[in-house]
Amino acid sequence: MKTVTRVFFAAVMVFVAAVSAAEKADPNDFKRDVFKTDAGELKITFIGHGTLMLECEGKVVHIDPQTKLADYSKMPKADLILITHEHGDHLDIKAIDAIRKETTQIVESKSCEGKIAGGVVMKNGEEREVAGLKIEAVAAYNIVHQRPGDGPYHPKGEGNGYIITFGQTRVYAAGDTENTPEMKALKKIDIAFLPMNLPHTMTPEMVADAAKAFSPKILYPYHYGKTDTKALVELLKYAKDIEVRIRKME
Repeated sequence: MKTVTRVFFAAVMVFVAAVSAAEKADPNDFKRDVFKTDAGELKITFIGHGTLMLECEGKVVHIDPQTKLADYSKMPKADLILITHEHGDHLDIKAIDAIRKETTQIVESKSCEGKIAGGVVMKNGEEREVAGLKIEAVAAYNIVHQRPGDGPYHPKGEGNGYIITFGQTRVYAAGDTENTPEMKALKKIDIAFLPMNLPHTMTPEMVADAAKAFSPKILYPYHYGKTDTKALVELLKYAKDIEVRIRKME
């Protein structure tokens, strides 16, 4: 009897896991926000962690696609893929291959050079038009947080954040970084995604410091792991020009 119960329980768990995976794989099941821009509707889909999908003007942009979060064989094909750095939760070749088509363009940071077939490196501070969109590469690195005895988690010059411009609307996905001088000097950012996973990126205080410096109209903490997002909301409660939105981006 116990054996039958165990077999039944195992079968149920397999079924539940399969259903969960199927639900996760459907792009329509992910939460998204929609914004009006002078170029048309901008849809931002929150895949999770540091992974986003942006759609506007008939173009699809994937940022750090990751197969652990979605079945990319069922996701919209990419016109543009942006990779912030080489760590495995940001650079996933299987996900890239699943959404690329013949015309897909791929932008990568210096740390990814040679790892992605057809990828083009953008250096920190570089600007260029890719897939008909203006892309700006912003330096992403650690100043404070270090690996014990082994330097910063993210060395300067290796990783990128990206500003993607849709019409006049500027979206900044910061990648893995702290509140660097380059970030704090940004101007006219409409939507910002800032990382808050510890100890690798920013504390809520660091995110608040950066946000107060460059004043994005809408701020999403992302890639925040177990960090308490309520702390950030509290720190920015008097910053009336910044709307903090919390989405499931652990």
